[in-house]
Amino acid sequence: MAKSEIHPKWYPEAKVYCNGQVVMTVGSTKPELHVDVWSGNHPFYTGTQKIIDTEGRVERFMRKYGMFEGQTTGGRKKK
Repeated sequence: MAKSEIHPKWYPEAKVYCNGQVVMTVGSTKPELHVDVWSGNHPFYTGTQKIIDTEGRVERFMRKYGMFEGQTTGGRKKK
């Protein structure tokens, strides 16, 4: 059986705030929760996520390991 007076107070209607606005209510041991990111403004969930390949990572990898014809790797030419 659970001991009394050792558990924190439970708030079944705790408010979650993001940028000063209430975004949801949840159960918590704190009456208010302040968050920077939640599923409503996170790029992964909103579909606004952009994958930027500014340096051409694939091309840089291919060049580094000599997978392009005519590129040099360590002073040797790849055929």
